Amino acid sequence: MKYLIVGLGNIGEGYKDTRHNIGFTVLDAMALASNISFIDRRYGAISETRYKGRDIILLKPSTFMNLSGNAVSFWLKKENIPLENMLVIVDDIALPLGSIRMRSKGSDGGHNGLAHISTILDTNDYPRIRIGIGNSFRKGSQVNFVLGRWNPDEKKFMEERTSIVIDMIRSFVFAGTELTMTVFNKVGKVPLPGKDPPTPAKQD
Repeated sequence: MKYLIVGLGNIGEGYKDTRHNIGFTVLDAMALASNISFIDRRYGAISETRYKGRDIILLKPSTFMNLSGNAVSFWLKKENIPLENMLVIVDDIALPLGSIRMRSKGSDGGHNGLAHISTILDTNDYPRIRIGIGNSFRKGSQVNFVLGRWNPDEKKFMEERTSIVIDMIRSFVFAGTELTMTVFNKVGKVPLPGKDPPTPAKQD
């Protein structure tokens, strides 16, 4: 049984470690934990691993965020992976910093990457994990905020939260969407024990 795990982001050093690239960050951390590497392939960087007998393909699209659906569609068809076995990892400004929420389907919520995937696949009926990046920005400066880098406190906090997302991915592959939501969505709402999320200054 094969699974496609898609982390959304933008390619290039200029976008590395930015809030909008949290999908890439999660997959990089999972690859490191699994002792595997990414290889540049058509429409994206690919890494492959196994978990409890399941084949997992990690995909970081090289199409840039607004055209993510092209990469997703290609790899779903190439590997003959059913839509319910695909999981998309995205950032979400509507969720508090570090909050993690899994859904089996839903609207794109204004996220350009999800919007393009839904358009190309002609459905929004696919699992996704939204990771809160907060909304600490002044009116009119959303783009600068999401394309901005974490400050040191935020980065450390989000690295801790990333480990939960990796556990969720593994649970999705082994136990499915519904059980993963039941177990992890409550955990994802709160900070780690004894930890409060950092409060960044408002950004211009």
